[in-house]
Amino acid sequence: MNNQVKIRNADDSDHEFIFGLSPNLAEVAKLDWHTDDAIQKMQDNYISAMLAKTVTPNATMIAERENTRLGFVHIRIHQDGISGEMCATVPLLAVSPKSQGLGVGKILMGSAEQWAKKLGCRLLHLEVFANNTKANRFYDNLGFKPEMLHMIKTI
Repeated sequence: MNNQVKIRNADDSDHEFIFGLSPNLAEVAKLDWHTDDAIQKMQDNYISAMLAKTVTPNATMIAERENTRLGFVHIRIHQDGISGEMCATVPLLAVSPKSQGLGVGKILMGSAEQWAKKLGCRLLHLEVFANNTKANRFYDNLGFKPEMLHMIKTI
C-alpha cells in the first residue's frame, strides 16, 4: 500500500470535491456581521470564479493518496499591492477534515510555492479570515507574515 501523497492538476471531475469543501471554508469565517448564508454564498461564488477559465496564469492542484482526494490549493498570478511586481497568490487552500493534521496542507503549499517560483515570482501572497486562528498559525509556521490588515465595523 502506497501512503505517499501525490499532487496533480485538478480537472473537471474534481469540481464536486472542491465545492464539497466549501462549507468547511465558510464555517471558519465566524463573521458576526454577516449571515452564515451570505458567507456560504460568497465562498461558493469565490470557488466558481477560481474554477472559471481565465487568461491569468493559474493552477488548481489536488492532493490525493491511493486515489482518495485529500485537499486542494488554487494559485494564480497577482500584482503586489506595494511594489507592483508580479507575485503569486493563494486565494484558496482546503484540506478535508479527515486529512487535517497529516501535513497535506503543507505539501499543497509547497507545490504552490514551486509553481510560483517557476514563473519567477519572488513573493507569495494569501488572505485568510482573521478569526481562523488555526489557519493563521499554519501560515505563520510556513513563514508568512501579516502585511495589511483589513478591518470592518458594523454601523
